[in-house]
Amino acid sequence: MANLNFNRPEILFPCFAQLISLQGIGPRTANIMAKKIGKFAIDLAFYFPVSLIDRSASPDINAIMDGQIVTLSITIISVDIQMGRQSRPARIVGENETGKIELIYFRSKADYLKSLYKVGKTVLVSGRIDFFNHKKQITHPDYVVPSDQHTSIPSIEPIYPLSAGLRQNLLRKTSQSIIKKMPELPEWIDKNLKQQQKWPDFKSALLKCHSPKTEADLELNTVHRRRLAFDELLANQLALCLIRSQQSNTSASEPVRGNEQFIKNFVSSLPYSMTSAQKRVVREITEDQSTPIRMLRLLQGDVGSGKTLVALIALLQAITSGKQAALLAPTEILSKQHFQNVTELLKNFDIKPVLLIGSMTRKQKQNVHEGLKSGKISFVIGTHALLTEDTEFLDLGLAVVDEQHRFGVKQRLILGQKGGGCDVLIMTATPIPRTLAMTAYGDLKISQLDEKPAGRMDIRTASLQMEKMNEVIERLSKAIANGTRAYWICPLVEESNKLDAEAAVDRHKVLTQLLPETNPVLAHGKMKPNERDIAMQAFQSGESQLLVATTVVEVGVDIPEAGIIIIENAERFGLAQLHQLRGRVGRSNIQSSCLLLYQTPLSHTAKSRLDIMRQTNNGFLIAEEDLRLRGPGEVLGQRQSGAPEFKLANLSAHADLIGIARKQSLKLLNEDPLLTSEKGKACHILIGLFEQDAAIRYLYSG
Repeated sequence: MANLNFNRPEILFPCFAQLISLQGIGPRTANIMAKKIGKFAIDLAFYFPVSLIDRSASPDINAIMDGQIVTLSITIISVDIQMGRQSRPARIVGENETGKIELIYFRSKADYLKSLYKVGKTVLVSGRIDFFNHKKQITHPDYVVPSDQHTSIPSIEPIYPLSAGLRQNLLRKTSQSIIKKMPELPEWIDKNLKQQQKWPDFKSALLKCHSPKTEADLELNTVHRRRLAFDELLANQLALCLIRSQQSNTSASEPVRGNEQFIKNFVSSLPYSMTSAQKRVVREITEDQSTPIRMLRLLQGDVGSGKTLVALIALLQAITSGKQAALLAPTEILSKQHFQNVTELLKNFDIKPVLLIGSMTRKQKQNVHEGLKSGKISFVIGTHALLTEDTEFLDLGLAVVDEQHRFGVKQRLILGQKGGGCDVLIMTATPIPRTLAMTAYGDLKISQLDEKPAGRMDIRTASLQMEKMNEVIERLSKAIANGTRAYWICPLVEESNKLDAEAAVDRHKVLTQLLPETNPVLAHGKMKPNERDIAMQAFQSGESQLLVATTVVEVGVDIPEAGIIIIENAERFGLAQLHQLRGRVGRSNIQSSCLLLYQTPLSHTAKSRLDIMRQTNNGFLIAEEDLRLRGPGEVLGQRQSGAPEFKLANLSAHADLIGIARKQSLKLLNEDPLLTSEKGKACHILIGLFEQDAAIRYLYSG
């Protein structure tokens, strides 16, 4: 496997031509396309129309309906075009044997219009009909051509999603040009599968997507869309299988077998009993660690299911076998919290973790680096600082990555390569539907914690209109007076951390005035880390009873005394994120509650989300509903799931293809691990075509 060359195949070079190099695309347009579509030719080839215009209708003028799109042959009978600065629109009247129609232009060049329209000339015009003052008009016709050039007006025209600065004609012309110039790529799909599914070849499928004849051709379940969705899923699965295969081939030279008596003593020292699910998953992980093949496993559990304890036992297995162990968390807050909790659990044992985070002094970091390199430090907890080149391990046995969705595949591979290669355990608090788990984590074995610790009660969830805010604040005041602590989460504003922060700041000011006795503290992403830490610590210690925050508390924050969470403008959040936020409470044996404040009127989807949140605390059920409710491109959301965003595959519509792609990938790589056969070489091209090769190149070069 190590001899596999994963540089981009030369045949794909035309597909990755910069869009700015294509005719008609200048720097400004290229910049707009880079944000909306991508920067390569293949990105535009994968950018499909979402609707179409049918210009085939050529009815009698007297029978035309308002808003109808028509193509008409008319003879010009009058031309009213004002020269110079136009204070009134140009009006051209044409007729045929079925009636008259006006063509209207605002601020158009008079010379151009005079050359286009002459009395007595017959032209073909196409556009949308408007009724105005009992007259039928076309404002700025889409097409005007001589009467003998009928074929120059397309009868069916695809419509692409636009943003300011992009034109339909440019997208149509350029995408067609790209596909026609695309090299003939070898077939990578199994012949029998292709015949069974009645799929066209890759290039034909692309052309069909860009040249729809009917609305039905735009549907996700057409053979050409399913073919291309399968291509993308197959590329994804092949890449994940290659990653898994390479990591297995670089497995640790010796199995990790911890000190059984130490582990038993540690479990006995816990102030609570482990659930049967925790015990089962510990057995699965311990079995993996004890084999000579490197572990690559996903630990998936709902909020409050006890993932950290399971991970700690795995870390202790590595440490007591004589190896080092590392726990990687996405934020300093979460790293410190893990460090405090783990230190407390190990206070009666001779294993002491150390902390490695960005805000430490250079001297402190240097001491940790030296200890890890020499082997004097056996257990480290930290942030992405663990991924830097400065961090070297003598003999790393296990790396645990918490909240996987905050790290890319390449980052987790870097950690897995530390110390010459180690076992990797990835934790996620987001329950993921099986279809998503197979795509996001197809290279991993999956363990699932589907049971809450004994004594934990379901969180009571209710929803209320924002108009009743005064009532909410009054009830909150009474609850806090009775000893509970509360979160107040401010609304998510898409793609704007600044607005998130402002919303939190404003709400904090209001609540400080209305509830001064609760000593409200503020936490949001724009604050300096040490200021945010001080606020969080005040809430954790009980100095403050009310934490006003943005989604900075979405994951990992563990304050058992907090029993209330209020989520403002809950209709703006996705289901998975609402569930993650709700999971900040209900972390002890006290009855907790969640209040979803919403702005009216509610959309159907938003109402469905709030209904589901009220009806169930089951994260896996919520994840399935989230997959059903959300459209392509926003399934679970990159922030919450880490699921790859696909350009062509829709994980809801094409779920059945994921398992087929997985099966095909495993079969191919089992028969041809070096991808040297004709089919293997074709699959190598496929992986490069969908840009699934970056992490693989890192692995094979490393």
